[in-house]
Amino acid sequence: MSSRTLPNPVPLGTRWRASARQALVTETQGLELLVKAVDGVLGDAIASAVELIRQARGRVILTGMGKSGHVGRKIASTFASTGTPALFVHPAEASHGDLGMITADDVVLMISNSGESPELRDILTYSRRFAVPLIAITSQPQSSLAQEADIVLPIPQAREACPNGLAPTTSTLLQLALGDALAIALLEDKGFTARDFKNFHPGGKLGAQLLHVRDAMHKRAELPLATVAMPMSEALIVMTSRSYGCLGVVDDEGRLIGIITDGDLRRHMERNLLDRSVGDVMTANPKSIGPEALTSEALEFLNSAKITSLFVVDDECRPIGLVHIHDLLRIGAA
Repeated sequence: MSSRTLPNPVPLGTRWRASARQALVTETQGLELLVKAVDGVLGDAIASAVELIRQARGRVILTGMGKSGHVGRKIASTFASTGTPALFVHPAEASHGDLGMITADDVVLMISNSGESPELRDILTYSRRFAVPLIAITSQPQSSLAQEADIVLPIPQAREACPNGLAPTTSTLLQLALGDALAIALLEDKGFTARDFKNFHPGGKLGAQLLHVRDAMHKRAELPLATVAMPMSEALIVMTSRSYGCLGVVDDEGRLIGIITDGDLRRHMERNLLDRSVGDVMTANPKSIGPEALTSEALEFLNSAKITSLFVVDDECRPIGLVHIHDLLRIGAA
């Protein structure tokens, strides 16, 4: 038996890391090609597609087969959640009755990398017969799909991340990115806001971030408030009767004009603190927020200002509530 020592193989972890990195590099190169394409023919096509969709009285009907179909489902979901009504229709189900879901008021957005998927034929024919506008996403501008479409969104013929060049990887990423680009363009065109977004996302962490401050604040009856002339001996009782670590100061009209925090107490910790008035200790012009602000905005405000509590005021600057950072974290607004 030979005594020759075989070289140590490359550790599996190193090989896997290199493989994963190469896949990401390849897909990144594909995205770079897509960005460059937007400066040319693709950009003009996107503008036409957005205009066609925004003028449609119906929905955007997404369809595609295989991996392109999965991408289509995601794009339809993104459209719907950002203010553009959309629906995914599976090509096979369309051939067995679901073509009835598509109306003349809709726009069909068909995804096929090759542009030759036979399963798409019935939807394609239906859209042509009943003059339903057809937008195609494909990497083959000379394909049957591209020839029939009203608008073609040509994605670059980028190299797949699969080393065999077979598994749809880079191509589906570009399809998905292009769908997101359309959705964002439509969102901005509609002036779609975070408050609009809340209507479609009431649940989970995202729903918590999109709650209004009025839904999370402590109400007026719970607020620690004092007047400017109140002695600190009384004000401390009001302040400590709540667990917010602050005391709001109001004028004769009930407007918020100051605040006392634990930090203010430490700065004025001298023998005659209890004999002084609230006006001597307070910090004037405290930060506040309106009740219609989102909880995510309030949390960002608290973090940036490095404070833990924030009074909620009405249009006349009268305190109507208080929101504490612990409350926002508890409901999942972070």
